[in-house]
Amino acid sequence: MSTLAVNTITAETGNTVSLASGKTLNASNGFTPPAGHVIQVIQQTATSTISSTSNAWVTGGLAATITPSSASSKILVSVTTTVLGTPSTDALTKIFRGTVSGTGITGNATTKYNHSSSEPSGIGIQILDSPNTTSAQTYTYAIRSSVNNQQVTTQVANTLGTIILMEIAG
Repeated sequence: MSTLAVNTITAETGNTVSLASGKTLNASNGFTPPAGHVIQVIQQTATSTISSTSNAWVTGGLAATITPSSASSKILVSVTTTVLGTPSTDALTKIFRGTVSGTGITGNATTKYNHSSSEPSGIGIQILDSPNTTSAQTYTYAIRSSVNNQQVTTQVANTLGTIILMEIAG
């Protein structure tokens, strides 16, 4: 078997480059991952109980920031936590790009949780966002009461809440 040694590969067919054992491939001048591949993952957690009696959006204690490497990338936002409403109100949840006064990316499809008991519900929210930028993007989980002056709670009894941001190659 013969070995060909080169400093630079200038033409390629197919999509595989094989390297000899112990050798590395330097992609310091850039690498374009195939569409659909995960480029980076950011995670933040919280255990502080957040309660509100307002029917305006308030932060649910979970926010994370990611800087997309390409304007064509998509950001998969995933939130898991617990919520609790009262028998007379719904706990509404939403994900915003930016702060709670930013763009609500879950639109009008807010999640409602109404309970006749004191047991919290575990929730999971996922949304695929297309921010079309390489500037840092913050995503914030928010909660509000459907009825003013009725309490809603998230990260109930200091349970773990998590927000995960995944940059997906476009």
